[in-house]
Amino acid sequence: MMVRRLLPAPSQQGVGPFVFFDHFGPIEVRPENNFDVRPHPHIGLATVTYLFEGVMVHRDSLGTTQRIEQGAINWMTSGRGIVHSERRPEDLRGRVFTNHGLQLWSALPSEREEVDPAFTHTPANEIPALALDGTTVRVLIGSAFGLTSPVETFAESLYLDVTAPPGATLELEPAQFERAVYCVNDVLVVDDLVVELGTLAVLAPKAAARLTAPNGARYVVIGGEPLGRRHIWWNFVSSRKERIEQAKSDWAAQRFGVIPGETECIPLP
Repeated sequence: MMVRRLLPAPSQQGVGPFVFFDHFGPIEVRPENNFDVRPHPHIGLATVTYLFEGVMVHRDSLGTTQRIEQGAINWMTSGRGIVHSERRPEDLRGRVFTNHGLQLWSALPSEREEVDPAFTHTPANEIPALALDGTTVRVLIGSAFGLTSPVETFAESLYLDVTAPPGATLELEPAQFERAVYCVNDVLVVDDLVVELGTLAVLAPKAAARLTAPNGARYVVIGGEPLGRRHIWWNFVSSRKERIEQAKSDWAAQRFGVIPGETECIPLP
């Protein structure tokens, strides 16, 4: 499976609280393919999974089983530790379908890094949306254009899914926090800068931005208040390096808990 990893980057670890940004697919999943992600652990972060197309099943060590479908936001708080897997639904084992989406990680404020783990699913029909001169904006997380997402976060955050027809322009007002825009399927022009497909462009701080889609495009806007430098190793995020070392030891000794019905796991690298 092709995965484009935009964050963390050598020049910039994150944008706002987001310290990880993966774009996977679009990829055709055939019966003979196995793109299942076996059980693996997390600490100190929240995973944010969003599908443009396709379906997967989330399971975790809290006992959660959730079918993830396009347009929904799935927020998993790892906190002091959680284990989860992402697999093909059983009813699609013999069928061909396409998977395409994004997974982001939001770091947790240092005082909340050890909260109890949790999982929240917000279905697509509960995500607020509006049309602006033919452009559709879905407010996945945070507030924009007078709309507020029901998804609860630990720090000020913004996540928009935008679908624009050819030539459409979206005006972003100045913001006091960090923001970036990512081109999912076509070129964008940010003010006067051409931003190619698959590129994450960090917007100028505290300035307005004009986003134009010459050919039409789907893109996302992310942002929020930065939480400071984080240590990141494998699936672990923490403000304390020694906490990462503890998590390594805990996973190697299988002290994280188990997912009901799962017998596999990804070993410590």
